Amino acid sequence: MASLDPRAVLRERPSVGLILGLVVAGICALVSFSFDILNGDPVQFFIALALAIAPVPLLLAGVLALDRMEPEPRSNLIFAFAWGAGVAVLIAGILNSLNLIYVENRLGDAVTARNYVATIGAPVVEETMKGLVLLGLLRFRRQELDGPTDGIIYASMVGLGFAMSENVSYYLAALADNGPEGLAATVVLRGVLSPFAHPLFTSMIGIAVAYAALHKGAGWVVLLGWLGAMVLHGLWNGLASFGGFQGLAVAYLLLMALLVVELWVIVRDRKRIVGLIQHYLPPYEANGLINASDIFMLSSLQKRRQARQWAKAHGGKAGVRAMSDYQLAATELGLLHERAVRGGVNEPDFRARQRAFADLMAYARTNFPIPERHQASAARGVPPPGYAPGAPPNVPPGTQYPPPV
Repeated sequence: MASLDPRAVLRERPSVGLILGLVVAGICALVSFSFDILNGDPVQFFIALALAIAPVPLLLAGVLALDRMEPEPRSNLIFAFAWGAGVAVLIAGILNSLNLIYVENRLGDAVTARNYVATIGAPVVEETMKGLVLLGLLRFRRQELDGPTDGIIYASMVGLGFAMSENVSYYLAALADNGPEGLAATVVLRGVLSPFAHPLFTSMIGIAVAYAALHKGAGWVVLLGWLGAMVLHGLWNGLASFGGFQGLAVAYLLLMALLVVELWVIVRDRKRIVGLIQHYLPPYEANGLINASDIFMLSSLQKRRQARQWAKAHGGKAGVRAMSDYQLAATELGLLHERAVRGGVNEPDFRARQRAFADLMAYARTNFPIPERHQASAARGVPPPGYAPGAPPNVPPGTQYPPPV
């Protein structure tokens, strides 16, 4: 019997809105790139495009590596990236260009005008355009925002998309103005030394949006996050524009400090999720959905990985798929209880989703391989070397599961 797809529980289906959004984002990206092609050499454009795209797979892998405890739906991640690479970068580029024309006409100095727009105008425009997709998640996908890690992940996706498309223009300008040497310097500064600048700034909005999703009446926190993103972005641009080498060094120190803080936030959030599992899931032992071995396994990414390796070694692809389904459903169940306690989900919706996650856990367990040498320790609830689950449950329809207490 094949294991269920946890995404079916999460209702991850290609909606009309998602498809239309991706089409619009794609058109915006093409329009943005067409400006670059028309204003320069097509050969240079494709060189700049290749250099902008080259680090993206590695950067995406780094971001998604932080999202292993409770992975977000792929459709949401793709849409966030596409929004940044298409809609946000096109509209921000148009508005920044109009601001630059206005300021240059007032000051009469192109260099000074460019620095002022980069420091004051661009952060407001760019963080607003990137942040809109996060507001959309808060409005239409609120149930996917289970903590600050989710906000950081979505903000990073839209930031990486924005940076990729924006880098094409920067690389083209550097190549046109200073030749290969200027291009190489720009690629090092933007593509190597600061690829996470946009994701880190927008993460301020992401964290605030996630907080608002979990706390009633906390919408005002989003404004603080938005302000924080714009201020940090403005400091970065201002130090890079007006500070010379010393300013650039201070800007990079600021960026590294922000990166360390956000990694600390993610680590703390993982501990919070583990605590929810340990608090809310033990009552499900009465239904045979979980035991001490399971909770032990779910308590760290390392143990989860070992469990999947164990399942693959003893059950092949079906075994590892069942284990992955089980881990995701159990994690979502713990988060669902927290959301119910906070008042973020009504009783009928809680019961429906609780049943879906619990049924998935039960179904996945029927595909767990149980080597004979591990059955005794599994029955005692003692974690053996690697991992061995208990016997598959027999949960009849209509079974009542624990309430959110």
